[in-house]
Amino acid sequence: MAAKSLENLLNPSKDGDLANIVRRARDMGELASALVQALPPEEGASILAANVRDDGELVILCRSSAWASRLRFAADALLAAARAHGAEASSCSVRVAHPD
Repeated sequence: MAAKSLENLLNPSKDGDLANIVRRARDMGELASALVQALPPEEGASILAANVRDDGELVILCRSSAWASRLRFAADALLAAARAHGAEASSCSVRVAHPD
């Protein structure tokens, strides 16, 4: 593969598939950061990732079932933070990341 072709594949400013993946990952990271900032530090640190699905569901991935329970109580604040960030979120679910 020519170096120029590889550069085009890896460049997130282009409109290729990899560029879309890079943009999506960056957007998810920014959303998770916005949610972390909307909570007290201890609760915010429990958030590992966040995404808004096409149906408007805000899905939050956290560290443990104990944190999931606490974050579910903060669903309204999390939805408000996601909307303030520009996400079109209408519902919220919190899931636990299971270790490998």
